[in-house]
Amino acid sequence: MVDNGEEKLLAMARHIAKTMGRNESMADDILQIFSNFDARFSLDKLSDKSDEVDPRSSVALQRSLKSLDRRISQYLAADHPIWADSADSAAFLDAIDELIATIRDWTPMARDKSVGTYLARADDLMQQAMFRVSEEFRSLMERGGESFELTRHFRNRESTGEFFFDSEEDEEGAEGILGDGLQIPVAQPVTDYNVVIDALPSGTISDLHEIAKRMVAAGYEKECSHAFSSCRREFLEESLSRLGLQKLSIDEVQKMQWQDMEEEIERWMKAITVSLRILFPSERRLCERVFVGLSSAADLSFMEVCRGSTIQLLNFADAVAIGSRAPERLFKILDMFETLRDLMLDFDSVFSDQYCLLLRNEAIAIWKRLGGTIKGIFMELENLIRRDPAKTPVPGGGLHPITRYVMNYLKAACKSRQTLEQIFEEAALPSKDYTKLDDRATASSSLSVQMDWIMELLESNLEAKSKIYNDLSLSSVFLMNNGRYIVQKVKDSELGSVLGDDWIRKHSVKNRQYLGNFLKSSWSKVVGVLKIDSGSIAPAVMKEKLKSFNIQFEELCQTQSTWVISENQLREEAKISVTKILMPAYQNFIERYQSLPELSKRTDRHLMYTAKDVEAQITQLFQGGGGRR
Repeated sequence: MVDNGEEKLLAMARHIAKTMGRNESMADDILQIFSNFDARFSLDKLSDKSDEVDPRSSVALQRSLKSLDRRISQYLAADHPIWADSADSAAFLDAIDELIATIRDWTPMARDKSVGTYLARADDLMQQAMFRVSEEFRSLMERGGESFELTRHFRNRESTGEFFFDSEEDEEGAEGILGDGLQIPVAQPVTDYNVVIDALPSGTISDLHEIAKRMVAAGYEKECSHAFSSCRREFLEESLSRLGLQKLSIDEVQKMQWQDMEEEIERWMKAITVSLRILFPSERRLCERVFVGLSSAADLSFMEVCRGSTIQLLNFADAVAIGSRAPERLFKILDMFETLRDLMLDFDSVFSDQYCLLLRNEAIAIWKRLGGTIKGIFMELENLIRRDPAKTPVPGGGLHPITRYVMNYLKAACKSRQTLEQIFEEAALPSKDYTKLDDRATASSSLSVQMDWIMELLESNLEAKSKIYNDLSLSSVFLMNNGRYIVQKVKDSELGSVLGDDWIRKHSVKNRQYLGNFLKSSWSKVVGVLKIDSGSIAPAVMKEKLKSFNIQFEELCQTQSTWVISENQLREEAKISVTKILMPAYQNFIERYQSLPELSKRTDRHLMYTAKDVEAQITQLFQGGGGRR
């Protein structure tokens, strides 16, 4: 009896709350007052709406749904775009708003059988309505895009002027006409990236936003994002295609001839720059305008729009990074590395939300992978130097092709010194400043060690090649030529800063030693023939010495006139060095020779060369001309 009396008391309290409360919120407040007044009126007992629902209320729900069904169905059955008429679209959205509110208000009482049945019908009606507004959403986007006729209206963020991006008429060389009548030639290269694209008219964007609000409120956020992204993806794919970028698999990229790949890399660098600085920011702006106030939907939609194009761009870079590491690929891959590095801040800015985290991480990973490829290319260069055979001597002891190739290669590479320092340092750069380089000595020394090691390998290779010459003096000429070329290339390029002044001084000394070895192994022997001991000397000995000198001098001149010293200054230094050690000895010998009475009268028979003749012969050395002149 007590329990039955309490149930009646609780029922009366609920009835009073419903009767006095003008809305659900006021009724809840009255129930809270009852609960505070008497412990028997606990809030959970009083507010248990699912246990008791006024039959008259479920009837009201039925009538409300019947009215909404009639209003919404007329638009569902329409065979024309609802948004072609602003009155129709407004009425349709109002009906959807009421349906959303009805489902929201009655869902807490869904455990009541009759209410649950009506809510199931409401959900079905909502699903039909969402399917139709999704179609209208797509149609609005397509019509809005067509109204711009693929001639994209660029807006400079500095608000100065307009820029043409693309047109269906590119191939015909036609002209695009903007809304203000200003004609701008099509297919002009983009030179200012500080622009955005108004991809859709403002009125269309406003309509899309109104639809998006209802779809998100009804729980159809993913469906709305999918409808939006499927249309915008087509625009991005078309844009990349017009920028010349092909859809290539990793296997197709790796099978390309290098010349074709170089051209594709050029197109890729333009495409990814335009994408990160114009296309993607413009898509982000469009998402934020369509889904204003719906940040999650905006971020999801943006990711779905840009994911495919971003993966296409990153996959190409990845295919290049994991491909061949032939030395000739260095410079294009350096360009790719620098392009990605310079765009990392744009990646961070544009792909800043949680949905795009994987894309950001993948971009960073591929950028670093390109850096690893560059280091691998230098390792392959080392292998190329090691494998270069020491079989055929260079005629005349001239410059070896491997020397010319390696030094010009390193000289060109060091034009990107800062980038190479960044790569070889392998330091983690601040996430918000990818272009800031660490100028510490360690960064420089990392690259210096690499370059010094390559130079050491080259020098060892040249030392081995010098040994295939039978003539020791020609071997020295070969090392002189190549050593001088190396030092000059280092001094005349950024390599000098990388290797340092100590390296240059050390190798300049070594080159002078090569010259000394050359003189010692050839001309010192000739000078030795002219050597005269103090005191008297027999005329016969003097005649024999002169005869021996004539023979050796003539042979050396004939031989060394065919040798090559290609660098003018080095050639003159070598001739001057020969003159300095030979002429004093020869002049002294001639004076002693002519001072002997027995020989002075017959000088013309044995004295073949005057001092001037000797000097003249020396000037003909190292010309590579093939004989005495």
